[in-house]
Amino acid sequence: MTERWVAPVSEPRKPAVVGIVLAAGAGTRFGRPKADVRVDGERFVDRAVRTLRGGGCSRVLVVTGALPLAPVVGAEIVSNPEWRSGMASSLQAGLAAAADADAVVVTLVDMPWLGPGAVTRLLDAFARGARIAAAEYDGTRAHPILFAHEHVHGVARGSTGDRGARDYLAAHAQEVVAVDCTGTGDPRDVDTADDLGAADDLDATADAPGPPDRPHRDGGPA
Repeated sequence: MTERWVAPVSEPRKPAVVGIVLAAGAGTRFGRPKADVRVDGERFVDRAVRTLRGGGCSRVLVVTGALPLAPVVGAEIVSNPEWRSGMASSLQAGLAAAADADAVVVTLVDMPWLGPGAVTRLLDAFARGARIAAAEYDGTRAHPILFAHEHVHGVARGSTGDRGARDYLAAHAQEVVAVDCTGTGDPRDVDTADDLGAADDLDATADAPGPPDRPHRDGGPA
């Protein structure tokens, strides 16, 4: 009897989505680099990595510059020697290190109250066909922001100074899918020590609000 070989059924390949934490700044207004600042005993950088990992990113890169960081659990360090030139150089460094990814999810290190649910919603939008997806909270755009592979080169090329990906997003506004992330966390950023308010008294993990007495400020897109 002739044996018939049957090819095994393979699971569809899961897209490789790389999270990028921009953490190279000197934190001039804060008084020191914010990546090493702690909320509830946890460094900002570790919170950002946990958010991206918890939301579904298969790999996380932390772009550093002003502050040489000790190893960050769950992430790879990407050094940006040009960090003084502005956020764009850090974004470019992170995107270059994630060149083989199917998509990247970009966030800032000084937004410690973001939750992994926001990342999950962006990945869901990507799975449904979105090529650029931006988190919105109560109708205001903030972070994280997802770019599919075909946009990565354009984002890097179009980033300048401290504007990051703003100009690229404006030029591709019709392709940007707004993803409602209201309730997944708080998008407020930390510019000064006063912005932390009573945060050390909060359980500021996923889905927890930030300081209740501070008005919302959009940290701005990548």
